[in-house]
Amino acid sequence: MSDKLICGVDIGSSKIATVVGIQPADSTELKIIGFNTTNSRGVKKGLIVDIGEVTAAVEESVEKAERMAGHKLNSAYVSVGGPHIASLNSHGIVAVSNPQGEIVEDDVVRVIDAASAISLSSTRHVIEVSPRDYIVDGQSGIRNAIGMSGVRLEVETHIITASHTNLKNIDRVLNDLGIANQGFVFAGLASAEAVLSSTEKELGVVLIDIGGGKIDICIYVEGALSHSSSIPIGARHITNDIAVGLRVSLDSAEKIKLMLGKVNAKKKPGQSIDLGSLSLPENVNDVSLKSVVDGVIAPRLEEIYKLIFEEIEKSNFGQSIPSGLVITGGGALTVGMLETGKKVIGLPIRVGVPDKITGLVDEITDPQFATTVGLLMYGMNHLSTGDNGIKNFNKIWKDFSLGGSVGKFKDFVKQFIP
Repeated sequence: MSDKLICGVDIGSSKIATVVGIQPADSTELKIIGFNTTNSRGVKKGLIVDIGEVTAAVEESVEKAERMAGHKLNSAYVSVGGPHIASLNSHGIVAVSNPQGEIVEDDVVRVIDAASAISLSSTRHVIEVSPRDYIVDGQSGIRNAIGMSGVRLEVETHIITASHTNLKNIDRVLNDLGIANQGFVFAGLASAEAVLSSTEKELGVVLIDIGGGKIDICIYVEGALSHSSSIPIGARHITNDIAVGLRVSLDSAEKIKLMLGKVNAKKKPGQSIDLGSLSLPENVNDVSLKSVVDGVIAPRLEEIYKLIFEEIEKSNFGQSIPSGLVITGGGALTVGMLETGKKVIGLPIRVGVPDKITGLVDEITDPQFATTVGLLMYGMNHLSTGDNGIKNFNKIWKDFSLGGSVGKFKDFVKQFIP
């Protein structure tokens, strides 16, 4: 069995990151062998607004990652996020086909298909169907129903949908670069794969991925993904506030924001921060830490957390998340992020860093690359053969349904050839 090459492309509002990993045949660890991040162009709030600029930026990022990895990228998992993301929980029920009453993989496929048969607008597309709980003859809480005995099989699933138009635009970008799309992955789900522990998922936890132009949210209850959504506000709004408050350009405001995040722990609230090392064109040499944090950044953070709190309340899982919040993404390191969150939400909060990887990790063990690393971990965990040795028919169907090309049809057929 040969090593598996897995690639991920994260098309975000502030950066486009490409990462290449390899899973050795004799190991379950993921080794990073190539990585690149490029400033994003043509993307706003997770949506493509200029396909030419996005294609050029993705091409630049992919080429540099290929050179570092020493491998040509032929296929990749790609992240999807933004306000066009929606989710719902669905229920499916089938009769067990085996006369002896033993549940086999075909029953599981049929019951997930039954749960997936939902009424959708032609502008929406299902990108993820995640089983939450199997119920056999009324007995709930079953994680893997295969091999159990019963006459009636039910499943509770979580379904994530996205804008068909945006998915087609992303497909177009990858096709222009000769890269096959192995699957769309919700950015929040990818980040959760990279930074959440199994204990947190089991107890109940909220993953908050704060990007440049949007915030992706995933709620896990009893180990299963139970709610997904996205808010069209992000870390760039904090940068805008600093730019207005200090009367500096957006570039200068971004530099100040990053510097404040690094020096905050070493400074007392009343002290001034020396900005001389940033060589800002506006000749702003120092600022009061208290005036910027309390007067400019904190009000925006409070607004962000109130929106997050409303989303948690809307999900009806607010009482099932004792593990609290895990904040990741580029905005997670903003000064005052944890303190403000604890005050507004009233739950435990920590910053999530992707640390379940080996290889070239110095640069990417950072919250802003949680989604990028998570794409590889998702790919490693969701290849066509599942953990229990059965074919992931739903995943094959998901990848096949959007394309309709001859190449994808051949790949679909190959899944059934031993």
